[in-house]
Amino acid sequence: MGSSSTRPDYGIDAPGVVRNLFLFGVGLPILGWFVPALHFGPVTFLTRPMTYTTGFFCFVEAVLMLLYAKVGKFRHRDRMLNTIHWKGTETVLDVGTGRGLLMIGAAKRLTTGKSVGIDIWSAKDLSGNTMERTLRNMELEGVRDKTEVQNGDAIAMKFPENSFDVILSNVCIHNIPGRAARDQACREIVRVLKPGGKALISDFIHTAHYVKAFRAAGATASRTGFNFLFTFPWLRIVEVEKNS
Repeated sequence: MGSSSTRPDYGIDAPGVVRNLFLFGVGLPILGWFVPALHFGPVTFLTRPMTYTTGFFCFVEAVLMLLYAKVGKFRHRDRMLNTIHWKGTETVLDVGTGRGLLMIGAAKRLTTGKSVGIDIWSAKDLSGNTMERTLRNMELEGVRDKTEVQNGDAIAMKFPENSFDVILSNVCIHNIPGRAARDQACREIVRVLKPGGKALISDFIHTAHYVKAFRAAGATASRTGFNFLFTFPWLRIVEVEKNS
């Protein structure tokens, strides 16, 4: 078997959240074991059953997030990519590419096309989130000649209008602070999408608002139900088509 350095690594999503959930999951039952109840004056605000129950749910959530990072997000990626009728000649953009999960997955379906990823490389959103790690994954996956990665902000993309046949994004836009800025990201996606092109935007919050923002930008948009089977937090996919 090869060493881990020869395998692509797509990181842990929201590593700080996973760490804190594990700490609460272990720490709260220990606290409850030693301290039957915590009081604030005459009010009891934390009892032993509460610490056990809360700790249990924190631990389960941490495990589910790890399972998503190691298994589920690959299934979710394939679910997204399988909705595209690929010709192999597409120009593809992955907004918030991270370590390149969607960008590389799309590149494997291309022949003469090109898959581009942009990111601002926030380590709090993905462990080891650097361009160097992404370039390494591109090499290991054998798609370096069909991929390109750039520094880029979703609210101010450097691409001309009508540049991409397909635009992808997974759990990225919710990280943009402020509704107005998230609206701007949606407008930018529509701007750089070719007429007749398709965008797939996956997230666990704000998806109803994304639909409104995409429609306000002149595109057709709808969203799927939650993917309860392979994602945690549970994700929806917003499907966007730019009118010809």
